[in-house]
Amino acid sequence: MLQWIRSLVYIVQVTVAMPVIGLAFAPWAMFSKRGAYTACKTYAAWCMWSARWLIGLRCEVRGTVPTGEVLIAAKHQSFLDIIMIFHALPRAKFIMKREILWTPVIGQYTKRMQMIAVDRGKRGKAIAKMLADVEAGKIEPGQIVIYSQGTRVPPGKRIPYKVGSAALYEQLQQPCVPAATNAGYFWPRRGLYRRPGVAVVEFLDPIPPGLSRADFMQRLEEVVERRSDALLEEAGWHAQD
Repeated sequence: MLQWIRSLVYIVQVTVAMPVIGLAFAPWAMFSKRGAYTACKTYAAWCMWSARWLIGLRCEVRGTVPTGEVLIAAKHQSFLDIIMIFHALPRAKFIMKREILWTPVIGQYTKRMQMIAVDRGKRGKAIAKMLADVEAGKIEPGQIVIYSQGTRVPPGKRIPYKVGSAALYEQLQQPCVPAATNAGYFWPRRGLYRRPGVAVVEFLDPIPPGLSRADFMQRLEEVVERRSDALLEEAGWHAQD
């Protein structure tokens, strides 16, 4: 019961913190992209710091954090893994669903940071626009983050990896860094309960450019799923959870 109360208090305070931090940084963010990034990194840091003392959830980033121009293909289980990846990377550029643009506070900041929005319902057209937007954004180097399954996937559930990751990999001709996580075990897609423990995002060995689309997709899915399952087991997750 106590953890439920802590979870509710945590959710309320991080929800309130978002507009407070957003408004506090708004004058700087309006005139500087750096201000927008600083605001969002401050919010991410607050979410992780307060999770540690309020709900007993520690956030840990493993592996070599990419710092140059690189594609990151990540496992997505929770809002928490977004926070952790964004905080860890110097200049993250997320491929995200278009609906986020209309979300209060978050939407305004994602526009200011020029995140890449896609209309998931248009499939082929969405991929073409995504590639064009990425090409247009090359003037400002950063780490492009794509969630290869296109949505949050609860622990233990399998859904296919989408072709968008391979399309970006082919266009960019850059290494692709896979990223695994167990964040969904502690911060589920739905529900209010937040579990104590150690949430991990792990950056894995880069996949070099030049592989065929089929080989790339097979290798990406294999390493991300295997390592994410291992992180879930490390956290104490079992298939019946």
